[in-house]
Amino acid sequence: MATVNFVEEAEATSEVKAIYAEVKKTFGVTFVPNIFKAMANHPGYLDVTWARFKVIMGPGQLDPKTKQVIALAVSATNNCEYCVNAHSAALKQMGYDDAALIELMAVVDMFNGFNKFLDGLRVESDLKP
Repeated sequence: MATVNFVEEAEATSEVKAIYAEVKKTFGVTFVPNIFKAMANHPGYLDVTWARFKVIMGPGQLDPKTKQVIALAVSATNNCEYCVNAHSAALKQMGYDDAALIELMAVVDMFNGFNKFLDGLRVESDLKP
């Protein structure tokens, strides 16, 4: 259960409603995801976060699928169930099947393990960019 109330569309200010409309259009959904309804308790934070999201997840050097893969890997590592569900669903909409998601999680597993192994032993890098 959330520790804050959600700002529902009917209760939202006009500026929040405008962001909600963009969110729904961007994600192709008919509802406002809870992450944004929670943020709307602080409209300025919602506004700056949504603007940042559009810049970072919008067109750039990385394609949308790569960005979703990164988002899922980070979300799994940070144990964010909400985000794991969201990014898994996005990747499935982009054509990933269960085997691809398992492969992705296997990579996350391997490199989390490598990170802990190397950090625990304080192995110094000999691979510089």
